Amino acid sequence: MAIEEKRVKIIYKASWVAIIGNAILSVLKIVIGLISGSIAVVADGIDSASDIITSIITLITAKIISKPPNPKFAYGYGRADTIATKALAFIIFFAGAQLTLSTIDVIINPTERELPGIISVYIIIISIIGKYGLAWYLNKTGKKIDSQMLIANGRNMQNDVVISISVLVGLAFTYWFKLPILDVITALFVSFYIMYIAFKIFMQTNRDLMDGIDDTDIYKQIIGIVNSVEGVENPHRIRVRKLANLYLVALDLEVDGDLSVNEAHEICSKVEVLINEKIDNIYDILIHIDPMGIKEDEAYGVSENDLT
Repeated sequence: MAIEEKRVKIIYKASWVAIIGNAILSVLKIVIGLISGSIAVVADGIDSASDIITSIITLITAKIISKPPNPKFAYGYGRADTIATKALAFIIFFAGAQLTLSTIDVIINPTERELPGIISVYIIIISIIGKYGLAWYLNKTGKKIDSQMLIANGRNMQNDVVISISVLVGLAFTYWFKLPILDVITALFVSFYIMYIAFKIFMQTNRDLMDGIDDTDIYKQIIGIVNSVEGVENPHRIRVRKLANLYLVALDLEVDGDLSVNEAHEICSKVEVLINEKIDNIYDILIHIDPMGIKEDEAYGVSENDLT
């Protein structure tokens, strides 16, 4: 429990860093974008504003995750991490869609516009440096504690670096060709990119919600561990799913049918101890014992034959 409390504190800290960092960048880009007359810079500022909301969600989610299990949620609240990640995807997509509509309106109903002020270039350079720092911090922290929510937020910041670079290139071409419309077109492409990233994050969360796992090598590890224990055979119907950063493992084992309950239990305990020792982030292990040689239809789960 102490490890989980430490993990929650790390998420709290990372969320506050992201909130403060994005708030500063957002205000600077929106204000300077309006002053300099650059829609693309304002668009980048709106994207940073949406990042504040996503970071607040991670902060609230960290509090939910910290709640202990109860009869209503016997496995605890770890899955809130995945649900929050999916909520982030919707918010990011909505911000991109709103930006798309407003930019298209500017293109359809054009007005006389001047070239953006040169100060817009300087603020975008500052944004690139700031966003890169936030992306690096969130990705590193997310991988350290295996938080898909922080990793998704970090990936979003990483994409913001690409967005800011595209805005910078758009401004350069705007000045080069003396065409303010290029600034608007850049904003439109930025909005499309925002929606694309939101869709990718949305699809990635489906795996966890459907009890899938990204790295199937864990099944080979479990089978290897079971086969190393004397007195047990044929690990089968193995099911692994994730609860936030933790693995829930269920599997069937075969032992000598003439063994006593105590002897069979001792063998299973050895398997559990080894799995906990050799595989990180195990939340729970559930083992079902079968007599050796019994054949049953397996409607689900993984066996050694499935991996060959």
